[in-house]
Amino acid sequence: MPVTEPAGSTRTVILTVDDDPGVSRAVARDLRRRYGASHRVVRAESGESALEALREMKLRGDQVAVLLADYRMPRMNGIEFLEQAMDIHPAARRVLLTAYADTSAAIDAINVVDLDHYLLKPWDPPEEKLYPVVDELLEAWRAADHRPVPATRVVGHRWSARSSGVREFLARNQVPYRWYLSDQPEGERLLKAAGEDGLRLPLVVTADGKTMVEPSDQDLAAFVGLATTPAEDFYDLVVIGGGPAGLGAAVYGASEGLRTVLVERTATGGQAGQSSRIENYLGFPDGVSGAQLTDRARRQAAKFGAEMLTACEVTGLEVSGPTRTVRFADGSAIAAQTVILATGVSYRQLEAPGVPELTGRGVFYGSALTEATNCEAQDVYIVGGANSAGQAAVFLARHAKSVTILVRGESLTSSMSHYLIQQIAGIPAITVRTRTEVVAAHGEDHLEGLTLRDNATGGTERVDAGWMFVFIGAAPLTDWLDDVVTRDDRGFVIAGPDLSADGRSPRGWELDRSPYHLETSVPGVFVAGDARAESAKRVASAVGEGAMAVMFVHRYLEGL
Repeated sequence: MPVTEPAGSTRTVILTVDDDPGVSRAVARDLRRRYGASHRVVRAESGESALEALREMKLRGDQVAVLLADYRMPRMNGIEFLEQAMDIHPAARRVLLTAYADTSAAIDAINVVDLDHYLLKPWDPPEEKLYPVVDELLEAWRAADHRPVPATRVVGHRWSARSSGVREFLARNQVPYRWYLSDQPEGERLLKAAGEDGLRLPLVVTADGKTMVEPSDQDLAAFVGLATTPAEDFYDLVVIGGGPAGLGAAVYGASEGLRTVLVERTATGGQAGQSSRIENYLGFPDGVSGAQLTDRARRQAAKFGAEMLTACEVTGLEVSGPTRTVRFADGSAIAAQTVILATGVSYRQLEAPGVPELTGRGVFYGSALTEATNCEAQDVYIVGGANSAGQAAVFLARHAKSVTILVRGESLTSSMSHYLIQQIAGIPAITVRTRTEVVAAHGEDHLEGLTLRDNATGGTERVDAGWMFVFIGAAPLTDWLDDVVTRDDRGFVIAGPDLSADGRSPRGWELDRSPYHLETSVPGVFVAGDARAESAKRVASAVGEGAMAVMFVHRYLEGL
């Protein structure tokens, strides 16, 4: 069915799609009556034709402000349409037209497509039910910045570990970029223009033509405009770590009036931010990707005034009276009244010959979602049996030829959520090999094979493999806290009642009260999330601990 739209206009678009011609004409008529002078109202009678029109608008550079889609359409319902439309025009505001019987579907759409509003049919009179909603959405759309985002360009080698690291850093920090292989024409042209011979990679080129070769994370962050230096010297609260616990603490700290700065060494989101799909997080019945959850939390923290620093490696914590000083690897420092440690954990390194040399060249720790597209029609191996490994397996199985999960234990039941085990069992492309571990990795410039050992029999097997993603162990990132706060023998920070398990105050504790829950052995220094000893190691609990730690920060400050 062709799309009906006025010709020769460059006004901002309001698009409506409904398979019922009568309803389609009626909603377009009402919209044109109110907005026709200032906006171009486009009408479509199927999701497919509407998507085709949106793609043409994208190519022409047209801006789409509002999408109104009917829920009950054949072949492609309104939610499915809006989900695909988001990829084409992500800034457009989204409205679902529903009958009263479909309100539950509309509520689900809030999670699936980040729905802005749903309207019950009929919407008469439009002056009361339609126009106020569209007015508000247009105002919100106009308040945002819709200028095209110039993309950074990255030139690198397919099997360059640092090239992979730069791409992952940019992607996780939501910096738009384009990737060019160094041996292809456009990559060669960029190298020549920069005066580089391609021996040192990657080359990073900003939208305004500035270049940098083999940048460190901190140099790269500053180069592409991420905040790397604090705006102030002294804060009420410094949050160290930008995972779910740190973001939760930043949101609650800033929203409650504390001068808050969050410090992250790589990218916000932590391990959870790399997850392709989190399906057991409260309030998201259809699941949410780690990137989506991180983006929302970042925007929420920024809305309340939290400052966020990227690529800042913390190397020390000093206590001087009521001041806590956080020191960075570059020699700079910031001071605060309180600190929340939300450093999370990192995956343990796989100790097998060949693995260190091939890391970043077929061997990756965590999801490395920027590499997922390269796994199409390939045999992929995943090492680990926890939820993060299972989520990655489900995601990669969409396009990979096969996905094999390698687990040292007897089964997945002791380490992975039941819902994920069920999903994996229903995907033919995924195989689970228990009591199996990697004992060697092979390859010249990239991973070409693995040697696997069956721990039940002791026998070994050589398999072809171009991709291996490792999700093993949980090593706390707390070595820099040695001799500052009390940690257990694995490095996790001990807090609250656990510090006084024997009935005595922790060593060096001088206050006439016991440590608050989540407070470490240093007054005013708290810990939240995976870095805390005996924590639940779940996204929801980490967010809750981050919020709870702020409550105890207030209690501590009241006692000063």
